[in-house]
Order: sequence, then C-alpha cells, then structure tokens
Amino acid sequence: MILLYHNGDTIVELANASDFSMEKHHNLSIAAVLVAVAKAYPEEILIWCHQSLNEQLNSSAIETLFHHKKLMLSYNPSHTNFIDQNIGYIDASPFILINKAVTFATWQMSSWVGGIHAEVLLAFNGKIPFDKDFDYFLCSLAKLGMQRGLLCYSEPLLFKQKKDSSLTKPSNYTLFRFVKQHYRTRWVFLLFFNLAVYERKTPFLPFLFSLFYKNRTKASINLDTIRMQSSRKIIDKATLDVIIPTIGRKEYLYDVLSDLKSQSHLPTNVIIVEQNPDEGSQSELDYLTNQEWPFKIKHIFTHQAGACNARNVALKQITSEWVFFADDDIQIEVDFIEKALEEIAVFGVKAVSVQCFQKGNSKKGGVVFQWITFGAGCSFVFADSIKQSNFNRGYEFGFGEDGDFGMQLRNQGTDVLYLPDPAILHLKAPIGGFRTKPLLQWQNGSIQPKPSPTIMLFQISHHLPEQIRGYKTILFFKYYAIQCIKNPILYYIHFQKQWKQSVFWANKLKQQNEV
Repeated sequence: MILLYHNGDTIVELANASDFSMEKHHNLSIAAVLVAVAKAYPEEILIWCHQSLNEQLNSSAIETLFHHKKLMLSYNPSHTNFIDQNIGYIDASPFILINKAVTFATWQMSSWVGGIHAEVLLAFNGKIPFDKDFDYFLCSLAKLGMQRGLLCYSEPLLFKQKKDSSLTKPSNYTLFRFVKQHYRTRWVFLLFFNLAVYERKTPFLPFLFSLFYKNRTKASINLDTIRMQSSRKIIDKATLDVIIPTIGRKEYLYDVLSDLKSQSHLPTNVIIVEQNPDEGSQSELDYLTNQEWPFKIKHIFTHQAGACNARNVALKQITSEWVFFADDDIQIEVDFIEKALEEIAVFGVKAVSVQCFQKGNSKKGGVVFQWITFGAGCSFVFADSIKQSNFNRGYEFGFGEDGDFGMQLRNQGTDVLYLPDPAILHLKAPIGGFRTKPLLQWQNGSIQPKPSPTIMLFQISHHLPEQIRGYKTILFFKYYAIQCIKNPILYYIHFQKQWKQSVFWANKLKQQNEV
C-alpha cells in the first residue's frame, strides 16, 4: 500500500515508497505522479489523501476494503460533489444521489481520500489525459471504468470519523466539458435546454467551449486481463431459497421446478406463492404434493393478487443464506445456480441480477458491471441484506417495484451487479395474469396521469429534482410523437395537467403505503 498526500495541486508526501524519487516528478500533476508511482509499484494499492485529513485516514481498513483489484474507492465528506447535481438533468442513474452513510456505487470520486489498484490505473495509462484538476481526472476515470467493469464506490470507512470539508464548486465550464467528454453529444444540448427552462440560465460560453472537447467514451480501455478473486468470504453454507410468485401458469411453473430439480447445486427451499383472485377457487398445483421433489416446497395460496404482495409473503418464509428471485416462466441450465454462486464468490458481493433474454434473441456477452436497477425475476441476494427490505405495495399492478427494491438495497450498503453469465431464458408466457383487470384509483379520471403514477412514485422517491425535471423533458418530446394533440401549445397545456395528476397520485400512493 502506497500513500500519497497532496495539497490539492501537487503531491507533498509519499509513504511506503522509499525507492520513488519525487524530485524527478515535482512539476507533474497529481494524476501524472499517481501513474508514475503505479509504474514503479504495479502490485500495490495506491491511496491518495488530502494533507489536511491525514489524521482521519483509516489506514487499518484499507486492505479489507480492497478485497479485489477491480475496485476504486473514494469518499467526499462535503455535502456537495465535484460535479454538482445539475448533472441530474441528463443522467437518470442511481449513481448521482449518493447515500454517504453507506458504501454506495457511484462514479463521483473525490480527491479528499480514495484508492485504486496500480494495475487498474496502468490500464488507463495513455488512454485518457492526466488532467491537471485531480477531481476531474478521478471522476473521468471512474465514469469510463464503470462501463468496463471497474467497481466504483463512495466508501465512508476510508475515514475514521466523519468530518465535513468544504469543496469549491466547479463552474459550468467543468459541467459542460464533463458531459461532452463522457456522454453523447446530444446531452450537451439537452443540458443547456434544461438549464434555460428550469434554472432560467443560458450558459452560452460553457456550452460552446464544450463542443471543442474530444469525447472519451470510445477509448480502448481493457480491464479483462486483470485477475479477479475477492478475498471476502461471502458464501458460507451456500444454502438457497427460491421465491416464485405465480398465477395461472401451472404448466410453465412445472417446467421451472423441473429445471430446479436438475440443478447441480440444489436449492434448499422453493417458496411458491400462488394467487387466484376468484373467490372460492383452490390451488391447481397438484404436482406439488403428488410428486417427489429434492427440495422442500413451501406453498402459499392466496386470493390476493399482486406480485408485490406475493413476494413480500414469500420473504417472510426465507430461512437459507441466499435467495434467488425467479419468475414462473423461465428456463435455466443445469449448472445455473452453481455458476451464479461461483460468480458471487469471485466478486464478493451480496446482490446480483443475471442476464435475462427472450426466445428468438441471442444471449449477449459482456463484462460484469454495476447495474442501475434490479431484476425481481432474475436476482440472487444475500438473505441478511433483505431483512429490512420489502416490495412497496404502491407499485402493485404497475411498474417500478424492481427498481425500488434495488434502491432499498443500495441505501443499506448493498450494491447490485449485473452478470452476463449465467443467463435466464424468459419465455414470456402468454397465459396467466389477472382474470379480472384491477381497477386503478386514477383510471376513471378525466385527465389521465402521465407518466404512470408508479413511475412517478419511483422518481420522487429516489431521484434528485434535477433528474425528475430531466425525465420530464425527455417524456415531453417522446410522448408528442405518439399522442393525438399536434398543436404544440395545446399539447404543452395538456401535458402539464397530466404531469400534475401523476405527481398527485404518486404522492397519494406514497402516503397510502408508508410504514
């Protein structure tokens, strides 16, 4: 472990690097010195820390925190980030609004304290410039790295105790430059538009100057050669419960159970919540009792329809170390569970969502990366991580419960990774569903909400105001092409009414389902 202390402009002290001569590099930027140290010590973890916070650095925790090489950790004790929240106007990911009380996935790195393995840093050498502004360099590296399998986190355990520090707010020049270099060019124009509409600001010069910067997203950065193996023992007993909500899909569910029966790593329990809203109806799943299964089946029958309720009922039945959230119309290979647990052990994480593809589509490759959502029908989660989580009933019969559950995990310090392999074939069964269409509270209103109140519920629950406004702008333009009002003024008035209705019902859903 090499420690680099800096004053914001230059490196002022090196620790544990007696063979490295600072005299030869004293005129270089902090980023350039960091890379030079990486070349000299390619097997070391490199830690940077502002000299004013050196006594707060939690050196004893670093070896444990960096449990594998593809990690970049940082912590910003300030209330503001280097790239301010206006980035939310063009970025709807969960990596913008950081919960600084827990380990939280984000590309928003900080020069106050952080670290990266030298081998990872060398993979970026020559691919991106050594920006003089160290914060900009770190954010750029993380933004590009996350797309290529680098796992980046805000990590409060890097400090012994929290200490608020002031951070100089970057200018609009920095914001527009960052957007131009790390997003598609069209987002620069959309950022300018949103600032003009919602902030009454017209930063022409930052917008214009940003167009001259070269985009960095196509840089040929390859992290695949870096060996991966977490030192964390994330799996102990390797017992697994499978949760399956089902309704009217007897044959498909049987095929799912047959696939589970053939697994090289058998589940301990399969928890099936069967729904049939018809009063007086009984279970149609006779094969659960008249056939032998190599695992215990916990079968719950209910007249209350709804996937959120069904999964919450199943969550109360969990007794194993791990949970596999599954759908009732999937196909998996015989080594699916075994492979998934192996990948979990390699990365040392407590939640993963696996690739789910449909018939007629080919399975896609790719790298393991930090996912922006969560799959309620294709995910493995450490059981202890969901003890404080549930599927919000406000999303029942709508969309967004998956993403909301994922955000609950993240806000408790559990990141969600996406695994391209193993994969699930989702059959999208044509039967099943609800025998009677549920009557939504807003269904008979003269002005129908846009977007769906459940989508708006997710927005107001987990996004910054800037992200909500950015979503509104995109929805406004996309919806115009498919609706019948072609007069732009009349359309704008109608859209505003629909948006207002959506906000009203989303807040209603939130109030009705607050615990």
